[in-house]
Amino acid sequence: MEAIYYVMAWACHRKCRHCYEDRFRPYVRGQLEAVVAEAEANFPRIIANLPPTLTYLDQNAPNPDGTLPVRHGRIVLSGGESLLDAVRERVTYRVIEQLAAKYPLARIVVQTTGDLVTPEIVRDLVARGVWMVSISGMDDFHVGMEGADKQEAIRAGLTATMEAQGLRASTTAAKNPLWHQEAGPVFSFFGATPDAWIGKLWPRGRAWENGLSTAGMADNFCARWSGGLNFLDHRYAGSEVSIEPDGSVYPCCVKTRLPIGNLIEEQLMDVLDSLVGDPVYEAINAGKPERMGLAFGWSVEAFREKSRTTTPEGKPYANLCIGCDRFHEEVLAPVIAAARTRRMGKSMA
Repeated sequence: MEAIYYVMAWACHRKCRHCYEDRFRPYVRGQLEAVVAEAEANFPRIIANLPPTLTYLDQNAPNPDGTLPVRHGRIVLSGGESLLDAVRERVTYRVIEQLAAKYPLARIVVQTTGDLVTPEIVRDLVARGVWMVSISGMDDFHVGMEGADKQEAIRAGLTATMEAQGLRASTTAAKNPLWHQEAGPVFSFFGATPDAWIGKLWPRGRAWENGLSTAGMADNFCARWSGGLNFLDHRYAGSEVSIEPDGSVYPCCVKTRLPIGNLIEEQLMDVLDSLVGDPVYEAINAGKPERMGLAFGWSVEAFREKSRTTTPEGKPYANLCIGCDRFHEEVLAPVIAAARTRRMGKSMA
C-alpha cells in the first residue's frame, strides 16, 4: 500500500469552522482523558493489524524489463493535534516508535497545525524516525492564522526552526509519483485554500454546518488523491485508506457514512481483499461513486438525484458525497455487516 492516513486521537486545541469532523475540538478534564485513553489503548492493536510490510509496486515507472519496482510507502499521523501535551508523549511518540520498528524503510509523516512546534519537539520527532513534519494550518480558516501577513510570519518562523534542526523544505507534493525519491527529514506547508488540499471543502462536519462547502456535482472528491480512488488496489501505487482512533477504517479521508471494517478486530488486508469484486466498492475504487448502487437498483440518474439536498442554511446543494451518504444509510449497512461476518468466519476457521 502506498499510503495510510491514521487519525490517532480526536483531541485538538482548536474548533475551526472549516473542519470536516466535529469530534476534532478541545476537550477538558475527564473528556480529554477519555479520548487520549481511547487512542492509547487502541494504537497497539491497530498497528498490529496493519500490513506486515508497507510496500507497493510502482506502475508509473516500470523497469527496463517491464517489471515493476517495489517502493516503500508512507503513513501520515494526524489528529486533532498530534503535538498536544496530552497526546504527544502517550500516543504520538509511541506510535512513531512502533511504526519505525515495524516499517524501518517506510516514510513517517507527522501532521500538525504548526503553532505547537518547538525545536525540542522537532528533535524528538526526527530522533524517532519521522521523515516529514507537515504543517497544515496555513489558511484563513484556522483560528489564529487569519491573514496573509500572519501566515507568512508563521511560515518564516517555522522554516527557521526546522532548518536549525537539519530539516529541508520539501520539493515534492504528496500526490506526486516521485515523492518517494525525496530524502528526509523534510518539512512542508499546506492549508485549506480554493486551489489546494480540499479545495471547495468537503460537505462534512463543521464545514457543512457552517455552509462553507461550495462543491458541486462536478467536484468528485472520490476520484482524487485521498478519495476512494484505487483504495482496493493495495499492491500498487495510488492506494490509501483512512483510520480513526477507534480502529474504524474507511476508503477515503472524506469518510463514507459507514466504515468498511475495524482494525481493532481484523487485519487491514483481510478487510480490503473481502471487498474486491463487490460492485459497490469497485465503483468507489474506480472513482465513480455514482455507479455504486447499480447492483441495487439505483441508476446513475437516481444516485445523482439522491445527491441533492439543502444546506443547514436552507440553500440548494448537490454533491456526490451526499448521494454516497444516502446509499449507505438506505442500502449498504447490511452489505457491510455481511462482509464482516464472512471475514470473521474465515478468521475463526
